[in-house]
Amino acid sequence: MELLSSASVLAVAHFCFIFFLSSVGKSRAQNATTDPSEVRALISIFQQWDIQGVDSWNISGEPCTGPALSQDIDVFSDPSNNPSITCDCTFNNATTCHITRLRVYALNRQKVLTEELLAFKFLTLLWIDQNYLTGPLPAWIGNLSTLRVLALAQNALSGPIPKELGNLKELTVLSIALNNFSGRLPPELGNLVKLEQLYISSCGVDGEIPSTFVNLVNMQTMWASDNSFTGKIPYFIGNWKKLTSLRFEGNSFEGPIPSSFSKLTSLNSLRINGLSNVSSSLDFVRNLKNLTDLILRNALITGSIPSDIGELQSLQKLDLSFNNLTGQIPSALFNISPLTYLFLGNNSLSGTIPSQKSENLMNIDLSYNFLSGSFPSWVDANIQLNLVANNFTFSRSNISLLPGLHCLQRSFQCNRNSPHYTKFSIKCGGPEMTADGIKYEAENSSLGTASFNVISTEKWAVSNVGLFSDRKNITYVQNTSAQVRYTNSPELFQSSRISPGSLRYYGLGLENGPYTVKLLFAETAFDDRSTQTWKSLGRRIFDIYIQGTIVLKDFDISKAAGGVERAITKNFNAIVTENYLEIHLFWAGKGTCCIPERGYYGSSISAINVVSNFTPAKENWTGMIVGVSVPVGVVTLTLILTFVAFYLRWRKDDDEEELLGIGPRPDTFSYIELRVATDDFSPSNKLGEGGFGPVYKGKLYDGRVVAVKQLSVASHQGKSQFVTEIATISAVQHRNLVKLYGCCIEGKRRLLVYEYLENRSLDQALFGNKDLHLDWPTRFSICLATARGLAYLHEESRLRIVHRDVKASNILLDAELCPKISDFGLAKLYDDKKTHISTRVAGTIGYLAPEYAMRGHLTEKADVFGFGVVALEIVSGRPNSDNSQEIDKIYLLEWAWTLYESNQCLGLVDPTLVDFDENEALRVIRVGLLCTQTSPMMRPAMSRVIAMLVGDIEVSPDASKPSYLTDLDFKDITASIKAENTPSTGSEHSDNKNKNSLNPGIELVPSPLNITEFSDIIAEGR
Repeated sequence: MELLSSASVLAVAHFCFIFFLSSVGKSRAQNATTDPSEVRALISIFQQWDIQGVDSWNISGEPCTGPALSQDIDVFSDPSNNPSITCDCTFNNATTCHITRLRVYALNRQKVLTEELLAFKFLTLLWIDQNYLTGPLPAWIGNLSTLRVLALAQNALSGPIPKELGNLKELTVLSIALNNFSGRLPPELGNLVKLEQLYISSCGVDGEIPSTFVNLVNMQTMWASDNSFTGKIPYFIGNWKKLTSLRFEGNSFEGPIPSSFSKLTSLNSLRINGLSNVSSSLDFVRNLKNLTDLILRNALITGSIPSDIGELQSLQKLDLSFNNLTGQIPSALFNISPLTYLFLGNNSLSGTIPSQKSENLMNIDLSYNFLSGSFPSWVDANIQLNLVANNFTFSRSNISLLPGLHCLQRSFQCNRNSPHYTKFSIKCGGPEMTADGIKYEAENSSLGTASFNVISTEKWAVSNVGLFSDRKNITYVQNTSAQVRYTNSPELFQSSRISPGSLRYYGLGLENGPYTVKLLFAETAFDDRSTQTWKSLGRRIFDIYIQGTIVLKDFDISKAAGGVERAITKNFNAIVTENYLEIHLFWAGKGTCCIPERGYYGSSISAINVVSNFTPAKENWTGMIVGVSVPVGVVTLTLILTFVAFYLRWRKDDDEEELLGIGPRPDTFSYIELRVATDDFSPSNKLGEGGFGPVYKGKLYDGRVVAVKQLSVASHQGKSQFVTEIATISAVQHRNLVKLYGCCIEGKRRLLVYEYLENRSLDQALFGNKDLHLDWPTRFSICLATARGLAYLHEESRLRIVHRDVKASNILLDAELCPKISDFGLAKLYDDKKTHISTRVAGTIGYLAPEYAMRGHLTEKADVFGFGVVALEIVSGRPNSDNSQEIDKIYLLEWAWTLYESNQCLGLVDPTLVDFDENEALRVIRVGLLCTQTSPMMRPAMSRVIAMLVGDIEVSPDASKPSYLTDLDFKDITASIKAENTPSTGSEHSDNKNKNSLNPGIELVPSPLNITEFSDIIAEGR
């Protein structure tokens, strides 16, 4: 997340103009004079901007003298020569000089761009970085047709970016980073076919990257971080064969990373983070042999680290943290000779640490994985190594290697069963001090790129991970001599702990119960906005998590406090249930990168104060001792409760021990936590019941509203396998799939915890809840988004899944009526003995594909059939079977074909829709009929369904009335298939018990495409 620095601009300019510079003499003819119109314009601009030329050139008379005549780029960029110009005096037989370069750098001019710049008709470089220019970027800028380098970074320009920039056809470098623009990038920028470098980080734009950028095939560097870009990263970027550096950090892109990136063989630096919805693998990096800098942090990367990653022999920095990587760490990775920084934290890696490493690899983060075993011989105190939150075991021989690490494994064992503390206070990044009657303990150890520290009392600890990229003088403490306001203790804020990645504080040995967490901040690195300097444009943005739950997203200290050098305290409530508390500050790629210096970003905190909201147990015990008498009954009850508590803890510890060391592991919840969340599974909280069990609404202690599914059908899998499968399913993420938060596994209990969707299921919205009116645009959007979710399951996800029960009640709606498919992947949790799973048909009458219902033949085309029925239900607003209808309209498919054959398709449209797009409705109906063809081969893949719905391709005209409607009596077929007592898979939230559930008692042939293998995933297709 960077922008173009001054040195970089000039280096680029030198490269771009070297052919030009070498052709110009070092002095001009005696009689050469500067174009008078340019002299007048230069004088006017300098007067408006309140600047003066340096003493070595004559601004009042003849500006093209002295250093202005030098074509040396170093002379032009010399700090003592600012502002500066360069002149070309070869015009009109060396009698006329024209200004070809203009530089006004870091002078904090609080002005606007002036139209007098148009007088410089031969201007090739305009460099006005690090000022405080305000107002819009004017449209007339497009008339500077000779410009090759335009640098306006680190100003306060606002408004939309003018489309006229696309007229600068000679432009090779464009830097408009760190401004206050709004709106989208104009498509006209795609006309800049000579553009080689584009710097637009932190410039304020949003929307999708214009499709016209496909023309920018000469692009070498594109830095576009910290904006609000949406949509997918364009596939066509893979055709920019000259690209050497690409940065997309802190945006709102959806995954996956385009597979076309495998063609970017010239790439040296790739930085992408913050992707959502769709996961990616690392397959595309195999061909990128020139990479020196690969950062794919928090980018939904799944799968394993390629075994041949060691072939990337130029790698110096590799950051794959905060993803869902599984499997073991390839030993070849640790032996890449140039590799210096390696970040693999917050994944699901398992196994042991490689036994050997290269000499240069001195910064390693492996925290928050599932690594175990012993430490390699190369582990010592001289390297930066973070192994927090793994499953290592300790003995006398290794416990002193990394002091305190035994307290920070996943079980957080130190003082866990005999807690000593109910409060702690930390002076982050500074010495011990007392403020407002609170003693803040010192936290001034030398934290680095991958480090941790546990204090001697084992009361609290700190862990830090991250590297300040591009920063020269790296420090993890921010000091100031300023007197911070709005506090009685300004000294508390004169030092702060800063982190470029992940900073965690832990309270250890805490008594369980509710706590108040106070986090103290003050922004001391930037100038105040009232000064209107370029250093006042800095923005520090990060996220705050407590106990793993986000409590503040995109937190900006100075914005929250009302300015810089102002103290602010944020208070939070937290529940301690495992005798420890975790406070996590996480930089997600947002905020500025280069203010007040290059490579400055990340989180910052000055102090922490945590106190309990209950009476400590020791005080309660003392009160009991000094009592006059204690009834025997109370003592007996206390002993019984103590025994029960001990037994429950023993059972829970036993479960934890069995799960210890498992590879991918999802979030786990205790049974008591879910009982409390659902009010002991109260019937009033029951949302519905499906084939896998009842579903309840619940509210967790952190405030999250969730849907809790009790799996009533016993799974054949053991605890470790069950958790592994749940972790794999939860890694399948898309905006149109219900998110699985985690599970509970205690004894024989199996519960799943999902996100809660406010508007329940689609069938209720269409057929039940008349208060929720679905207009046509909403229905079309639901249909299209559902298709995208299925396409992801079938074709895009690394884990290919056939849902097997696509129906309206398994499509849930969030607050914005965005659909999310539920219950995908759950069939894997059960064996063939269950009557409605695996080798037996899992489905619902009316949605079942004929080949699946009759022969048990299952492919993704069975889901396509179900989608076709749902599409017709969305259009018609009625279920697929409705006995209240007239005899020829009872079965939706039959009625739809009757209308189709009589060329009356629109008669199917819900009569409550008074206004709808006829073309869209016809497309949906025709797609629905095509998806429900008898032969699976005749049904389109879901990716083609999407293209048909949006109109990119025509709906195939090959649809014919299905044989199951013509050869047989459809009503007799559906009636003859007997449903078993157990209903089919239900949605997470639906309270409709679908009476058409189908679980025939016929043994069927197992499907070769059923998701029975989670480890060997079909990536090439079917």
